[in-house]
Amino acid sequence: MSNKKDFYKILGVEKSASAAEIKKAYHKLAMQYHPDRNPNNKEAEAKFKEAASAYEVLSDTDKRAKYDQYGHAAYENMQQGGGHHGGMDFDLNDIFNSMFNGGGRSSQRNKPSGPTPQRGQDLAKNLSISLKEAYLGVKKDITFSHYFVCSTCNGQGTPEKSGISTCQKCHGYGQVQVQQGFFAFAQPCRDCQGQGFKIKTPCKDCQGQSRRKEKEMVTVSIPKGIFQDAEVRVTGKGDAGIYGGPAGDLYLRITIEADKGFQRDGDDLVCSVMLTYPQLVFGCQINIELIDGTQESIKIPKGCPVGEKIVIPGKGFAKLKNRGAGAGNLIVITQCQIPKKLSESSKDLLKNYSEAIGTETKSEDGFISSFFKKFLG
Repeated sequence: MSNKKDFYKILGVEKSASAAEIKKAYHKLAMQYHPDRNPNNKEAEAKFKEAASAYEVLSDTDKRAKYDQYGHAAYENMQQGGGHHGGMDFDLNDIFNSMFNGGGRSSQRNKPSGPTPQRGQDLAKNLSISLKEAYLGVKKDITFSHYFVCSTCNGQGTPEKSGISTCQKCHGYGQVQVQQGFFAFAQPCRDCQGQGFKIKTPCKDCQGQSRRKEKEMVTVSIPKGIFQDAEVRVTGKGDAGIYGGPAGDLYLRITIEADKGFQRDGDDLVCSVMLTYPQLVFGCQINIELIDGTQESIKIPKGCPVGEKIVIPGKGFAKLKNRGAGAGNLIVITQCQIPKKLSESSKDLLKNYSEAIGTETKSEDGFISSFFKKFLG
């Protein structure tokens, strides 16, 4: 009959303890009695192994059930007797891995059969266009460097399929277990750079990387109505995938250059028109040239003030964010051309006009009134 303590008593837990409570209790004892913390201490080493034996049984659902059913002595006799259950031999590293690495090998990635296809990286570039090009839409030729699938090995990294072999260091897992004192952890295998395989005969053109960097020119369509800092995606024009993976995309960030004659306000196209004073007073019909080179006829109403906004519907930018909603408006802001040089006869006519209409202004529309004192010229 065994003189060993009951496994539950060794760990200091009740028979009804949960798996988490058992694990916590063992963790505490293992930290307390580990040989690294107790060098040359036979008693601590014995308690450490005793706790490990208890945890090896109680952490396993099937073993724990048999232990609870047959009792401590009967269970040990059954295990020593062999049978299909096997002996009580175990590896402490396996227990540590189970506790701290989520189950040892099971926490590692699935064992690969060879190179794993990976998607290529997305690329980003800035593209500057004029306001006119944003208004009309434009096609742009863009030259840039990115990774292409190696044509020599068809993206396999080797001219021969037999040239790929499983890494002997990590046995294809891409990771190796490292023990440092009490703790065990996994780290990428240095022999294969974490890939799980080695290429015996790398492709001479891509050195086994399955792709090469080259220059390419692509023609990109920029839709009319494109706005500042918009991103245009060019599908499949990023870096080629690794070992047959799909290619990434190219993203173009749009910068719109300022224009001398026109500005943008949301989806509206805004410009100013210079008029003479008589044109503002009497009203007139004028033609202006739009940003696309076409002409638009505009009616200036009688008594039109400076800064008046004349709206022509549907002549602005295409509403890209709300397709099918048409376009914004053209907004024409009136300005008055003030001549700096006049002939003597023109000056006399203008002064006579001033005397005829009066020189005192009235307060209206938020402006303050003024009283004429004298002309300066």
